[in-house]
Amino acid sequence: MRILVHVLGCRSSLYEGEFIAEKLKTLGHEIVNDLHEDFNAAVIVTCSVTGEADKKCRQIIRRARRVLKNGALAVCGCWAEKIDTAQAQELGINILTGTRNKNLLPEILDALLKNPDSEKFIDLRNDNQDFSKWEELGIKKPVLHSRAFIKIQDGCNHFCTYCIIPFLRGRPVSRPLENIISEIKNVIANGVQEIILTGIHLGIYGRDLNLTLADLINELAKLKNIPRLRLGSLEPFSLDVNLMTALKNCESFCHHLHLPLQSGDDGILKSMRRGYSSSDFIKICELSRKIIDEDLHISSDILTGFPGESDIAFENTLKTMREAGLGRVHVFSYSERDGTLAAKFPDKVPDQIKAFRKTQAIKLGDELLKNYAVKFIGRNVKILAENDFKGYTENYIEAHSQNLEHNKIYTLKALNFEKEYLICSSR
Repeated sequence: MRILVHVLGCRSSLYEGEFIAEKLKTLGHEIVNDLHEDFNAAVIVTCSVTGEADKKCRQIIRRARRVLKNGALAVCGCWAEKIDTAQAQELGINILTGTRNKNLLPEILDALLKNPDSEKFIDLRNDNQDFSKWEELGIKKPVLHSRAFIKIQDGCNHFCTYCIIPFLRGRPVSRPLENIISEIKNVIANGVQEIILTGIHLGIYGRDLNLTLADLINELAKLKNIPRLRLGSLEPFSLDVNLMTALKNCESFCHHLHLPLQSGDDGILKSMRRGYSSSDFIKICELSRKIIDEDLHISSDILTGFPGESDIAFENTLKTMREAGLGRVHVFSYSERDGTLAAKFPDKVPDQIKAFRKTQAIKLGDELLKNYAVKFIGRNVKILAENDFKGYTENYIEAHSQNLEHNKIYTLKALNFEKEYLICSSR
């Protein structure tokens, strides 16, 4: 069978999608990841971080069902964790699971494909699911991407007032260190050039194992054959001196960190329950550049239109973005999530104002990225090619050149910066 594996959401979802795709491939199926291709069955890995993400999940599921007609449709992930059975059946889903039991999904789908039953509905969600145990998945070689996303942590207990994810993913659980190292050795042996460590709350990795993320980085630094190593999104308060020092001493670490700011106003940050102030965030950025590298690229997330966000509060966010010296910025408008504290907050910001502020934050983000990227003009940069013309530098700047070979690392001179990418010399 030709099976579509389509992933929505974060890097942890990407890892889970890779596991499903690789397992289905070992069971003899052909994997596609483009909705425009032909496919006989589909797996959709869902996201529920915003209301827009929920909407997109439903759209993709309906679209896949129209293409499949009577073919098997499996859905998993955060959005799938919370929907009721009637809604799932109405959407034509055959196999449903949430943020756990994804390890069971490939073989159950394979069995259903061998014994077709378009009316069959299988719900793998379990009200008694133990979220305190690590769900072992594991990949040997990515199927959907050239880089390898390696999930090392799941769950969150921070409970930011706007976030639904802790209710869907459960409390924090860490992956055994030996399992992580074994998997990384496998994917490197299979030609992967870049590893990205991921988790729902990555910075608290190891607390349930009497370890820290710095301990893991120190162990990975001993593996001299890792070409490039990155971290996924890291909460600012979890970036301490020990972790900064470990990253500095790890030769394979790519000098880029993604630290979600969300707001640069202290009142809004407190209302969000983020655990830091705007000045804390700026100091963390300054110290990380001092310890790791003065050219460290710090990208971020911004959430506009949170309840109670005034014009002054939004201006404080723009000010903090500048003072922190951010580079690439992802901007989202606040969307109310049932079950979160913020859903009950007064002083809702009108949609029109939220949209305007989002536009302004994106505009500043583009300016900040350019300010960061232009200092590499005239310098040699290392690029991991994703196709024949595009790749990313170690500092996570998109770079374009000519005649690149997929999954190869090149050292090229940066000639100019255009739109959102560096133009580099030919290989």
